[in-house]
Amino acid sequence: MAYKNESLINTKELGTAIKRRREELGLSLRDVADVTNVSASTLSRIENGTGKPDADNIARLTNWLDMPVDRVMKNRTAGSDVEAVVYYPHEATPEIVEAHLRADKNLTPETAKALSELFRVAYTQFSKPENK
Repeated sequence: MAYKNESLINTKELGTAIKRRREELGLSLRDVADVTNVSASTLSRIENGTGKPDADNIARLTNWLDMPVDRVMKNRTAGSDVEAVVYYPHEATPEIVEAHLRADKNLTPETAKALSELFRVAYTQFSKPENK
């Protein structure tokens, strides 16, 4: 099978991860650009799902995200319907749960995303210490 003009990177996945982390940290595109050495315009295109980052930028961004590059790779195993769930043990629980939900073949991508966001909100709410 040839994949001549098709990217091996799931740019939408990478863009979502960048935007989420950037917003969690309260950073602008320029701030992230300064830290990662990836231009703000490239970051913007990736976040919008229209950019096609090169290998160096992918490496810089997954390093900044502290995310395994396998997380943003498209599955290319011919005939395979199993997606490996790759994460670092120190990743936040919502990211690990999201990876598992995306890999669940019983869920549509839309359902996996909705469940992931639902879990993220619940986890954030219930993981905070109660103010007494």
